[in-house]
Amino acid sequence: TQIDHVFLSPYGIFVLETKNMSGWIFGSEKQAQWTQKLYKRSFKFQNPLRQNYKHLKALEATLGVNPEHLHSVITFVGGSTFKTEVPANVTQGIGFIRYIKSFHQPVFSEAEVGAMLHALQTGRRAPTLATHREHVQNLKRRSDPTAERQCPKCGSALLIRTVKTGPKSGQQFWGCSAFPKCRTMQSL
Repeated sequence: TQIDHVFLSPYGIFVLETKNMSGWIFGSEKQAQWTQKLYKRSFKFQNPLRQNYKHLKALEATLGVNPEHLHSVITFVGGSTFKTEVPANVTQGIGFIRYIKSFHQPVFSEAEVGAMLHALQTGRRAPTLATHREHVQNLKRRSDPTAERQCPKCGSALLIRTVKTGPKSGQQFWGCSAFPKCRTMQSL
């Protein structure tokens, strides 16, 4: 995954997703896609809270920290205006600083913060043109329903499966080919 910014502190880990957009922004916490309205045109984009959730999960796995100490922060730069109510962790400009400073209870020692910093610095891939291209290819592959996928937990192939019973009967999802040993599932 490609994370914009990570702030490590004794008060938690803050993962900042930056959106450079202008125009009006419409969206709620639960919507899969938000809308940017620029003059008379509308553009859909992934809910940045959902996008950043994936970043939080990657850091949780990499650092082995309690998920309640990871905080998602979204900031919009570029002159956009929110036209719907947004949560406190969705900000504009440098408003994310106020959100981060609202945390006062220490959850990590200075030594733990230093160890996490070291883990991120040594585990990070170099930001080169090649890694950027690879990231873009991965995004395209993830959005291609016909592309092969690999289980993030065990490395086996993910297969398209169909729910057989219950209220979601007939819906399809990605399921691990190692089932029942591995029960990883992802939505299509």
